[in-house]
Amino acid sequence: MSILERSHLAIIQEVAREGSLTAAGARLNLTQPALSHSIRKLESQLGVKIWQREGRSLVLTQAGAWLLSLANRLLPQFTLAEDRLEQFALGERGTLRIGMECHPCYQWLLKVVSPYLERWPKVDVDVRQKFQFGGIGALFSNEIDILVTPDPLYKPGLKFTPVFDYELVLVVGPGHPLRNSQYVLPDQLIGEILITYPVPSERLDIYTQFLQPAGIAPRQQKQIETTDIMLVMVSHGRGVAALPRWLVEEYASRFELYPVKLGINGIAKQIFLGHRETDEDIQYLRDFIELAGMNQ
Repeated sequence: MSILERSHLAIIQEVAREGSLTAAGARLNLTQPALSHSIRKLESQLGVKIWQREGRSLVLTQAGAWLLSLANRLLPQFTLAEDRLEQFALGERGTLRIGMECHPCYQWLLKVVSPYLERWPKVDVDVRQKFQFGGIGALFSNEIDILVTPDPLYKPGLKFTPVFDYELVLVVGPGHPLRNSQYVLPDQLIGEILITYPVPSERLDIYTQFLQPAGIAPRQQKQIETTDIMLVMVSHGRGVAALPRWLVEEYASRFELYPVKLGINGIAKQIFLGHRETDEDIQYLRDFIELAGMNQ
């Protein structure tokens, strides 16, 4: 059991500030006898005097002066900590940790994060790419708070909210023979160099929803990490890529690119935000999801 408690520091600080036990007791909602008893007990347990009387005045001993210095340093920190924890409890302060399972979604995320930070000046945003394609485990282990993914994996304790609809399209350059086609069929990609993000093919929709069901594979797959380099390569005829139509449209002013529908019906996708059900009451998390749904 600890001997020195926060209440003792508060008493020492108030007596020094008010100059008397009676006035300090009134500030602390304690009677003068209760305050005196608390300090006498502390002095007995510590084996040291905190005050000594000089006439009608209380004067701090050397030990008391040291405790007053400690109180002046620590008590404001306690108050700050309580204020911060109250803000956390009310969802007004914290760090929102976002894990990405969607390579091209950074451009979209920027549109959400900027107004979000303005709306929540006391909340920071940390985007974590290292959890790519291991996001479910990161959610369960509390390493991230929100998972951005096009492929939700529904598990007990997790909730996924669709926030963004998009179409996956084939992207070709100005000299490609498919540039004016209404749609492309799987066998038309047999001789192509397919440029993708560095992701296993079983996690790429161009394979799972388009090529593999038809038993087709491209001539070569080339993996590139950055969207800009990928699109530079496509615009210069070094390959084709499968990306969201909205992303191609955003880059249209920088590169000459042509989106082509994948199959007669196209491939419709959604971006989901996953979070733990136990975090439902965190206001700044709920607001991020709501804001994300408005930025389509």
